[in-house]
Amino acid sequence: MWSPRWRKVAEEDAADGKAFNSLFGEILDWMLAPLLFLWPISIIVTHNVANSIANQPYDQALAVNVRAIARLVKLENGQARVNFPAPARLILRADEDDTVYYQVLGFKGELLAGDKDIPPIAAPESVVPDLVMFRDESIAGEEVRVAYQFVQPIDSAPSRLVLLQVAETRNKRSTLASRVVTGVLLPQFAIIPIAVILVWLGLSRGIAPLNQLQRLIRRRRPSDLSPISVSGVPEEVRPLIIAFNEMMARLEENLQAQQRFIADAAHQMRTPLTGLRMQTDLALMETDPAQVHRSLVHISQSAERAGHLINQLLSLARAEASYEKIYAVERVDLEALLRAMLSDFFPRARQKNIDFGLETTGEPLVIDGNPVLLGELVKNLIDNAIKYTPEGGCVTVRTIATERAILEVEDTGIGVPDVDRERVFERFYRVLGSTESGSGLGLPIVREIAELHRAKVSLIPNPSGRGTIAQVVFPRSRAGEERVTQESRAIAEQFPPA
Repeated sequence: MWSPRWRKVAEEDAADGKAFNSLFGEILDWMLAPLLFLWPISIIVTHNVANSIANQPYDQALAVNVRAIARLVKLENGQARVNFPAPARLILRADEDDTVYYQVLGFKGELLAGDKDIPPIAAPESVVPDLVMFRDESIAGEEVRVAYQFVQPIDSAPSRLVLLQVAETRNKRSTLASRVVTGVLLPQFAIIPIAVILVWLGLSRGIAPLNQLQRLIRRRRPSDLSPISVSGVPEEVRPLIIAFNEMMARLEENLQAQQRFIADAAHQMRTPLTGLRMQTDLALMETDPAQVHRSLVHISQSAERAGHLINQLLSLARAEASYEKIYAVERVDLEALLRAMLSDFFPRARQKNIDFGLETTGEPLVIDGNPVLLGELVKNLIDNAIKYTPEGGCVTVRTIATERAILEVEDTGIGVPDVDRERVFERFYRVLGSTESGSGLGLPIVREIAELHRAKVSLIPNPSGRGTIAQVVFPRSRAGEERVTQESRAIAEQFPPA
């Protein structure tokens, strides 16, 4: 069964007109639609083939009649003559279905015998003996098939030709063609429904493994994230199952990470809360106002550390969330973001007499990201630099523009040993020997946010020999730099001066 959340998503998609597509229906449509499209084409092709088949025997009969008349043509006194007896003419015209016309034209196109209704045709440059040709004509508004031959009588000049033509209406041909088309198409009316039924049964059998897979997934318990076996799964669905198993593996890793995070957070919260409870108990037992005041100071410090730890834990949880779903990604001018945020750190730097400065390129340095998370990244880097830099030290925030956008926070603090430069990015890990209080979450938050922005964060020894340079390398956003002025104003509004 669907959860209420997914049921609501389905209802919203249906309301928006996003109907669920059926794979079965899609395949059936793509198989039957071409079939229904090709069927009229096959009817036209069949009709043309049937006409060609019907023409062949009747054309041969017309050719026989033309050659029979050609044998009757004689040359007498230099003139062409044809002796066509009446019985022969009756036999030629004896057709119950079609009307037959014949025509004999002399050397000058004069009518020697037959019907004048058949349109004449010009003689070709060369004549092939005993060659009968065919063409389609119209007589009295009725389509006819014409067989014709040019005959050169014996002892006549090559240019003196007699034209013989026999025409016949197309009734018998049309009847035969209709019978051929009917004989071909009638079985198709029975075959197509049978084909549809067979396709339906074949598709139903083909998607049966999908239905079985669906039942298998629905029977799973919510806590069962084990991979689905690909044995017996159709080859086309196997990549989908493999990708689904990979997603389940990532989900299990995330759940385990959340469980570890909850356990670590509970352990870390226990320490300041226990200290806060002890200081409170001591304050309640004290009668000396000075001791009570000292206990209240300790309580205030413990509450501040607990609040800082809670804020760090919330920041880490927010960074681990899928920010593409929660926060909008936009073009951010990194330099405008820094200028808007640095004013918050000047009071802390002044208290420790730290030389705090900003070095920028002077031009927009645009990246794609979320300004809230990027602000959290910058805040943690600068906070660590000021915290671990002794009084009279120096903290410099700078940007470098290359093919990528580089953010550096340089300090002259206690530095990070080589063996700890990677471990400081682990949660709750703190360098031994540090006298400053902290939760060990600042740099893990920085790395988490950097990875979400496809950036790389690293710690580099300060070339001056004292302190560390925290460097974050972002991919630049080349598109839309003409809009950075408006976006910079928007960023400045999100981070007003303290």
